[in-house]
Amino acid sequence: MNDTSPLQVGGHEAEATKWLALQQERAPAGHWDELRGRVVSLTEAKNPAYPAECVSALSGAWKTFTDSLATQTTGQRPDLNARMANLQRQVRDNGITYNVYAAADQPQRPWSLDLFPLMLDPKDWQQIEAGVMQRMQLLERIMADAYGPQKLVLNGQLPAALVQGHPAYLPAMQGVPPVGGRYLSLAAFDLARGPDGCWWLLSQRTQAPSGLGYLLENRQIVSRLFPQAFEAFPVQRLAQTYRTLIDGIKARSPAGASAHIALLTPGPYNETYFEHAYLARYLGLSLVQGNDLTVREEKLYLKTLQGLQQVHGLLKRVDDDWLDPLEMRADSTLGVPGLLQAVRSGNVLVANTPGSGFLESNALLGFMPALARDLLGEELQLPAIPSWWCGEAAALQDVLPRIRSCVIKPTYPYNTDRQSFEPVQGRAFSRREQDEWAVRILRDPDAHTLQSWLPLSHQPTWQTGADGAPCIRSRPVVLRVFTVANAQGQWQVLPGGLARLGTREGIASMQRGGSSADVWVQSAVTGSAQSQGPSQSQSQTSGPSPTPTPPTLRPQAEPIPDVAALQRQRLVTSRAAENLFWMGRYTERTENTLRLVRLSLEILGSENQNRPDLLQFITRMANRHGLVRAGVPAASQAHRVFERSLVAGLWDKELATSVGFNLRAVRLAAASVRERLSPEHWRLLEQTESRFFSPEQQSAAPDTLAVQHLLADTSQMLAALTGAQTDRMSRDDGWRLLSIGRHIERLQFLSSALSEAVQLGLIGEQAGFDAVLDLFDSTISFHAQYQQSRTPQALMDLLVTHSDNPRSLGWVAHTLRSRLRRMGNLADGATSAMAELVPQLIEMTPESLWPLENKPAHPGSTLPLHAALAHCQTAACEVSDQLCSLFFTHSGEARYSVGA
Repeated sequence: MNDTSPLQVGGHEAEATKWLALQQERAPAGHWDELRGRVVSLTEAKNPAYPAECVSALSGAWKTFTDSLATQTTGQRPDLNARMANLQRQVRDNGITYNVYAAADQPQRPWSLDLFPLMLDPKDWQQIEAGVMQRMQLLERIMADAYGPQKLVLNGQLPAALVQGHPAYLPAMQGVPPVGGRYLSLAAFDLARGPDGCWWLLSQRTQAPSGLGYLLENRQIVSRLFPQAFEAFPVQRLAQTYRTLIDGIKARSPAGASAHIALLTPGPYNETYFEHAYLARYLGLSLVQGNDLTVREEKLYLKTLQGLQQVHGLLKRVDDDWLDPLEMRADSTLGVPGLLQAVRSGNVLVANTPGSGFLESNALLGFMPALARDLLGEELQLPAIPSWWCGEAAALQDVLPRIRSCVIKPTYPYNTDRQSFEPVQGRAFSRREQDEWAVRILRDPDAHTLQSWLPLSHQPTWQTGADGAPCIRSRPVVLRVFTVANAQGQWQVLPGGLARLGTREGIASMQRGGSSADVWVQSAVTGSAQSQGPSQSQSQTSGPSPTPTPPTLRPQAEPIPDVAALQRQRLVTSRAAENLFWMGRYTERTENTLRLVRLSLEILGSENQNRPDLLQFITRMANRHGLVRAGVPAASQAHRVFERSLVAGLWDKELATSVGFNLRAVRLAAASVRERLSPEHWRLLEQTESRFFSPEQQSAAPDTLAVQHLLADTSQMLAALTGAQTDRMSRDDGWRLLSIGRHIERLQFLSSALSEAVQLGLIGEQAGFDAVLDLFDSTISFHAQYQQSRTPQALMDLLVTHSDNPRSLGWVAHTLRSRLRRMGNLADGATSAMAELVPQLIEMTPESLWPLENKPAHPGSTLPLHAALAHCQTAACEVSDQLCSLFFTHSGEARYSVGA
């Protein structure tokens, strides 16, 4: 489809020339150039200037790409710069991050994505697809033998050191048949194109391969930037393979199509946590951590507010070592005690079956060609990079003299029980380093595997050049492709992948600053057939399925009521419930303390700065809520010192009650339930925090006026957050707990603030009266309803008994009671009893709280209001404690505990 007519050549040449003019750095000599579709010669590499080249200089894929954009301004720096800026903005807006453990002060960084996709034509994809499906079949056979008859080791086809001697081999799973008839549900293969233009296998990942979520985000972003090129190529779609993965796991699980599937994540501090949350949301899975699960009677259960819910399938993103502290690492807090026994009993399918880690060894690649002939009766269609396991004497003797032409890799990577190290390239060795590594290998040959050095192909990227101007620069690329098992037990390859870009010298891991690119696989068909995704003939292995369709599957045309019911009921884990509850409390606490700081700064800078009652009020409130450190003089004694302390405390990271601490706590709680938040919600959280903590805001001597502007801006963003929490989240029990947390915090803060104001006699003076209205955020409502009627009874009506003012204690208490009653279906109706603890203030009258005969300006006088406010504070504390005991710590009665 890339044939060019004579009439088109001139236009193609012009377009090619325009693009080649942007390339400042071509691929090194001996490397395949993806832009040109050929290997770069030594003469070309030495020539710094590109000659005027004809259209054949671009590869067929790149010709298709550039031709579809020829009518636009593409190829010019301003246009590509605008697209790159759009890409980076979408990455930030979508909240795509990759955690970096080494950066403790900034644990997250935006995902790195390049502008140009890696494009594969049908011929390339045919080799890759057929090759990885064949290798997947071979890995399944090896896995079945390793945990079955072990004939490969007994017959000498595989060394025992690479199977039973591998630290990732699990003797506890020996002889255990796989749940659903398959050991492997998913695998990833890392490939690279060599100088011959063919793709070579570098490594394979079977334990917990990452990238499925990131590649989907890459596709959504890049396809929007080049929509014409995407359609003209045309590109195979990805969505069907994701459905295939989940349908396959469900079909092989004990409950069949009605199975409850969860995604097990190490938690928010894992480097790829964004992907875990994104995949759980996209696939409709429960995102769980190890402490969300428990094993009872050899079955796996999820701890939820609704009680224990059985989990039939687990898509794990935790390495096997950490899965079960009873049988593996005893120090693991990421796994589930008893999980392996549940797997052995056939009550839960874990994808992949624990114990597949030995398949990831680089040393295994050297044995695969012979194993393919013995087990499959076939030659491998996808070659692997030549590998020598030094544990074999003949291999060691053969490869050791050629160490400088090899890459040295650990036989047992990512394992602390055996020697492990980062791969090193022998061609960079000095003579001394070569000798040192030779001695090291001879000392422990089993732990070392040598692989031939492969000149990786180079992908064009859009970067800043040496002169500071944007340009096209080539970077080495490694392609990760994924294979999944479908409902019939056959293999399907995702028609795309994750391209990882490295430095010019070699591939860098994503954790060490590498980048990524989208992968476009050109479809061999066009039109409506393309929209259906790859054909069945493309996505299945040849030959009969090794396992029959599980009997629990129903025909597709038959409705499955159980699945529909499960989809309608969103389970809320105890951990998610606790984080939502505290997310609500910290959001409200941040708003309240921020409003208190704003009021205090306004008083200290106004004509009322010398009023003793107001100064005493803000001093008491600031000390009560920990906004200034202990020992700071009261505002009435040194109000400038107090003001500076109040401002400095905003960003105090050690002060657990500061505005900054509370704001950061909101984001941390939200991070643990990120799969429940929209991208806009998360982005707003991050923007609010980054704006508040920006370096220019934390200067040594911040200007009070600038601080007040910052607080006003932050208040606006918090109001938007409140809107997102109120109107953009599903109103399930998790949301109700978030709302309950907010109302508990509001009830406690406002009742204590009003109590202090009344005791200090603020109500009798206009300045104090207005300060209370401001703190309750009810100034406009009061003036609209009562005009200038500044009586205590009017204040009680608006701030205590009003049923329509959301800042009224009566409205807050009424809403809190309603939320608690709405959750009465949980824990034997325990929350209904809690609702009775909350006072019904809207049924009271202003006069009953503040009798008409009582004068407003009598500090310390006793009023019925005081008892009502004390009741509010006590109820807020009791309800909070009981909720925590009931749903989070499970320290209450046993019948309420869903997770003990």
